[in-house]
Amino acid sequence: MPLVSPQVEEHRHVLRLPSETSRFFRAGDDQQEDGTFGTRWAVLIAGSNGYWNYRHQADICHAYQLLKKGGLKDENIVVFMYDDIAYNEENPRQGVIINSPHGDDVYKGVPKDYTGEDVTVGNFFAAILGNKTAISGGSGKVVDSGPNDHIFIYYSDHGGPGVLGMPTSPYIYADRLIEVLKKKHAAGTYKSLVFYLEACESGSIFEGLLPEGLNIFATTASNAEESSWGTYCPGEYPSPPPEYETCLGDLYSVAWMEDSDIHNLRSETLHQQYELVKSRTASDNSPYGSHVMQYGDIPLSKNNLFVYMGTNPANDNYTFMPQNFLRPSSSKAVNQRDADLVHFWHKYRKAPEGSARKAQAQKEFLEAMSHRMHIDESVKLIGKLLFGIKKGPEVLSAVRPAGQPLVDDWDCLKTMVRSFETYCGSLSQYGMKHMRSLANICNAGMTKGQMAEASAQACVNVPSGRWSSLHRGFSA
Repeated sequence: MPLVSPQVEEHRHVLRLPSETSRFFRAGDDQQEDGTFGTRWAVLIAGSNGYWNYRHQADICHAYQLLKKGGLKDENIVVFMYDDIAYNEENPRQGVIINSPHGDDVYKGVPKDYTGEDVTVGNFFAAILGNKTAISGGSGKVVDSGPNDHIFIYYSDHGGPGVLGMPTSPYIYADRLIEVLKKKHAAGTYKSLVFYLEACESGSIFEGLLPEGLNIFATTASNAEESSWGTYCPGEYPSPPPEYETCLGDLYSVAWMEDSDIHNLRSETLHQQYELVKSRTASDNSPYGSHVMQYGDIPLSKNNLFVYMGTNPANDNYTFMPQNFLRPSSSKAVNQRDADLVHFWHKYRKAPEGSARKAQAQKEFLEAMSHRMHIDESVKLIGKLLFGIKKGPEVLSAVRPAGQPLVDDWDCLKTMVRSFETYCGSLSQYGMKHMRSLANICNAGMTKGQMAEASAQACVNVPSGRWSSLHRGFSA
């Protein structure tokens, strides 16, 4: 009879390489070898379409490649993307998507679970909940997780206070997303869940809404009242290859992925990555950056990234060190909301004089500008009609104290959005920036009737371009 049990014998290694020691000095059971304590699942979603939004699908494809190299199986990765970028006529490298100036193709092999009109809020929520019967179209793949499993959700797109964009209607509203996460927790079908969120005002999705105790750790690209930033944009540094007329990535997103790409994720915690990404995304507090935030169960951040993302065996000797900062953060970035204008402008600038391409780019630029002016002026005027010339701007721009949700009555907010869009046309990706104003109209006690009347007075004319069109339906 052996004096030492097989389990103990297994750990009697005399000498270990530094990269391997972390397998024996662990923060807890969650970080045992693959498969011992449950399965890793991931949901990756790009919430936009259109070539000017290239970067969002590039982010999602890059995340897929990272997880795949980390050892996750396709059956456990659910991908939502419109899939109109790789073979878009504007794409200079047909069938290829890159996420950095010298980056490899990140499109190859990405599962097409939900593409085109199947990228919907309903399918996204059903996939998280593992509810196959609620899925419409697509591959039918869902997060069929169990109580010992770990889930990683990553979203990249435009957003606004309390809202995240989608390429279809309606958009994702914070109250419903939190409801879904609570429901997933109540079902007991995960051990811990990590949510990385890239969008403008993304902090508002969790601020005052995501409670502790759900075993969820979330980080966001920005706080509740600021934009997030596109990066690797034309005319900025570092810029994409000259043939590209669009931003290749988003600042927060490439920060976490480029960090994960090069390290042994057994030796790096969520907290360490959060601090590194926060520093890079803030860009030394320059005007070209945002404040990365964390929400939910912060103690979960002591877990190694390996728990959620696996790790690339090629990085076994690249242990995370706090000084392992990526490129200097003094590079320039582009406000997420202006990235479409950057695309149209560079397309116009580079097109041959007198060409149809130049005329088209000019038309696209002017349409986008016209839509922006229409939305901005309409919201401003509605505020004045409801609250008076002096008080209107004050009410619309008011920001609630930190820790409070954007609005008390989310149904009211959605009603105000529909009232506005009925008379003033679609808010679209740009108009999401005004969601706080519409929330404040609710918080001030205005009724649906008052909002409808003010909207009808404010919007006598609506621009005829695609941005104002309601052909996709209301965004709420």
